[in-house]
Amino acid sequence: MSTPFTGPVRPRADSAAALRPVSVARVTGGFWAARRRTNAEVSVPEGPRRLEEAGNLANLRAAADVGAAPEFSGDFQFQDSDVHKWLEAASWQLADAPDPALAEEVARIVRLVAAAQLENGYLQTYYQLGGGKPWTELGWGHELYCAGHLIQAAVAHHRATGGRELLDVAVRFADHIESVFGPGKQVDAVCGHPEVETALVELYRTTDDRRHLELARYFVERRGHGLLASGADRGHDRDPGPEYWQDHTPVREAQEVTGHAVRQLYLLAGAADLATETGDAELRQALERLWADAVATKTYVTGGMGSRHDWEAFGDSYELPSDRAYTETCAAIASVHFSWRMALLTGETRYSDLVERTLFNGFLGGVGLDGRTWLYVNPLQRRAHAHERPGDQTSRRTPWFRCACCPPNAMRLLAALPHFFASADDGGLQLHQYATGQYAGGGLTVRVATEYPWHGTVTVTVEEASGQERVLSLRVPAWCEQFRLSVNGLPAAELPEHGWLRVRRIFRPGDTVRLELALPVRRTHPHPYVDAVRGCVALERGPLVYCLEGADNGGDLDGVVLDASAAPEVRERPDLLGGVTTVVVPGRRLVTDDGGWWPYRTGSAPARRVDLPVELTAVPYYAWANRDAGAMRVWIPRQH
Repeated sequence: MSTPFTGPVRPRADSAAALRPVSVARVTGGFWAARRRTNAEVSVPEGPRRLEEAGNLANLRAAADVGAAPEFSGDFQFQDSDVHKWLEAASWQLADAPDPALAEEVARIVRLVAAAQLENGYLQTYYQLGGGKPWTELGWGHELYCAGHLIQAAVAHHRATGGRELLDVAVRFADHIESVFGPGKQVDAVCGHPEVETALVELYRTTDDRRHLELARYFVERRGHGLLASGADRGHDRDPGPEYWQDHTPVREAQEVTGHAVRQLYLLAGAADLATETGDAELRQALERLWADAVATKTYVTGGMGSRHDWEAFGDSYELPSDRAYTETCAAIASVHFSWRMALLTGETRYSDLVERTLFNGFLGGVGLDGRTWLYVNPLQRRAHAHERPGDQTSRRTPWFRCACCPPNAMRLLAALPHFFASADDGGLQLHQYATGQYAGGGLTVRVATEYPWHGTVTVTVEEASGQERVLSLRVPAWCEQFRLSVNGLPAAELPEHGWLRVRRIFRPGDTVRLELALPVRRTHPHPYVDAVRGCVALERGPLVYCLEGADNGGDLDGVVLDASAAPEVRERPDLLGGVTTVVVPGRRLVTDDGGWWPYRTGSAPARRVDLPVELTAVPYYAWANRDAGAMRVWIPRQH
């Protein structure tokens, strides 16, 4: 058994959390092990080279005055945060598996970060290298955002290695922030980009210093009072308005999610941590309300959030266009962080249902199969000859970005991923996500074997048990309509309780619980208010959303319609996209021959077209754009 893996969220024993992350979580095989192996062997090791090429590490050297030119390198004042996120990813990777070379690289960069810190604890190279006066551009300065990622990296490094080198840097920075911010102090305001809130709560959980919790409370409670200047500072010639950074309404009073999607979701994750540690019932109620609004009215079928390219924002309710979906990879990551905290706080499975959907689709689509290429935005439709401006907001996979927030963010989530799969309480162990591995908590240690998501059988074998009655809880995914449960080979009659199948007994080593989830292909229909895809269907199987790609379907997907009545065929393709299961369905291609100069017609004018039967092959959405930058669509018009 490996060293206990505590992960990035660790509620205190006296918190209001219904569930707690398990003490041991290891993914040892199957789908997620393969993706994490690519992250460990390719993405994380290449991080320092990318950060060197982009100038992030040069900024730290310059701030540390170790022979580098005292000039800021890069286009964004938050360049430091990419380094901090990589350090967090590398630290969780070290917690998962020892790697002397990686440990040496982490130690080198930790020393560089420590050397760059000012004597008073402040650390942000943009302002240290002449970008302006600290704490004077809170709307766009990202100083607290960078501090938050530094603190989270420090917590990860401390939990993974036991060392305090980076944790001491983070504590000094947090102490400096506490001396600057608050009523009657130098600054009474909040950061334009929430992130520090959840980091401060985790620092409190790590150090037992309640000042960090109170500072997090201050930042959560002060937001929504119009404290941020929303003019054209930092070179912005447009005013995003207070909704952009959630400074228009206090969190407790907000009725809907709004503004910049990543900012909103990071704020809510921090507020969830605060509610967990304080037992604040009113704040919890607000978080449940806001989560429900986001999921019911502003979330794509992939779990992606944020429909507008303009200001990277949530749109109106049901404003979910496929071809113009922004759905930033970082927003999917932030959604996972928020939902997991709500799952721990409440014990409800709906939050883990969304985590599953987002991980397999909205998040994983942003990570190339090679571990070297990325998507910043994740649309649900791309035309064969799309006209895209070069840059981060392209649907072509890119080795790195000018604004490189997504790649190291994805690295840290994949490195810490087992943490999000299981929890425990005083009564037993809960499995939220299904992956081959070992999990221990609540008086049970179990081994899980599964080929999920391709096959629906999950076998749980007890390795150690307390000898007292325990409850092993298995989440029945919200998409699942049929399942079978057996214990030691005998059918079990347990029925789901709020999404959980609870097996209660005195477990013995060798006991086996088997859950078989039926995985038929599902035709999913959109809410009738989602105008952009009315009359379309999406194909799903298990937790996976599928899409058509031009590479499998003749290049151009315009005019393709799905036969709504024909049965789909499931085909295993170990030769395709690293090994996938495809869904093959009959359809038709509508070839029009209107021939006129005007593309519209009245109801009385007959359409001139030819319907050609076609066989349509759908692949998992997460694997799209790994062959070429051709056509793709998730929502397919249906033909009756």
